[in-house]
Amino acid sequence: MVALREIRPDEDGLAPADATLADARADDALTEAIEEEALDAYSSAVSTAAARLIPSVASLRVERRSGGWGGGSGSAVAFTPDGFLVTNAHVVAGAERGTATFVDGDELSFEVVGRDPLSDLAVVRAAGTDLVAAPFGDAARLRVGQLVVAIGNPLGFAGSVTAGVVSALGRSLAARDGQASRLVENVIQTDAALNPGNSGGALADVRGRVVGINTAVAGVGLGLAVPVDAATRLILAALMRDGRVRRAYLGIVGGTRRLPAAVAGRLGRTAGLEVVQLLDGSPAAAAGVRAGDVIVALDGRPIAGVGDLQRSLVGDLVGRSIDVTLERDGALAEIALTPAELRV
Repeated sequence: MVALREIRPDEDGLAPADATLADARADDALTEAIEEEALDAYSSAVSTAAARLIPSVASLRVERRSGGWGGGSGSAVAFTPDGFLVTNAHVVAGAERGTATFVDGDELSFEVVGRDPLSDLAVVRAAGTDLVAAPFGDAARLRVGQLVVAIGNPLGFAGSVTAGVVSALGRSLAARDGQASRLVENVIQTDAALNPGNSGGALADVRGRVVGINTAVAGVGLGLAVPVDAATRLILAALMRDGRVRRAYLGIVGGTRRLPAAVAGRLGRTAGLEVVQLLDGSPAAAAGVRAGDVIVALDGRPIAGVGDLQRSLVGDLVGRSIDVTLERDGALAEIALTPAELRV
């Protein structure tokens, strides 16, 4: 006779195999609930930011100086109720006026107030007094991985919303105006989908605050935005007031270089800006700066590379004698120098 072994149920009344299956089903249900909750939170964050900003984003149709319309060539973001909008300098290049169309159907004529190709920012003013002004955030507080929302008019589709994350911070974007070139620093990289027409539109955080102005599509899943920070606000203020941004000019070409140990120890930092080339007739050449010198301070501001120098060359230095501290042959020296205004 074959002995039969009794299979006893567990305390919950299920056989071991049934219990395993029930546990798996319960785990799947919990996973689905968590995912649904996360999706609801994501959707809520994106839709809240979009609802706040869509009324502030316009599609720009620019009229070129040569005559004719440029088509729906970009986007712009209203930042004051009385008609000021920010966009990219390249969107309104070669134009003085055009039309800004908002998602509610309002179509307002605008004039270009000022352009700054070296930051790829421009300000236009629309003929309106009750625009919905977008709130500005601070790109300096962004974190890699943070959710961001892009709003613009890609390919002419008004009020389009895409979302993604901050893929990287601290990127650089080369900008040029005539013979002058400059690196736009701390550019935001995002995987939010950007397409032609998004340029000049808003990149926002989940609270609907503009943290960047979309400027370039560098590849699939790789968009770039000029950061909205303290420096951006100064540029916009200068464009609104003067129609341009004044920058000081030294006339040097250089790059980062490590300092000798003794000088580094004395200054408490390891690098400065090496002067690789001096431009003929430049303020730096006239003051006695030499190729091979390493600039470590300008008007009392520490200089450790090209970015520091660019940030220091503000308009109020133009025509004013300042001290340049540099390392030469292992020792520190000071030279008085009077910056000129950068002409582009």
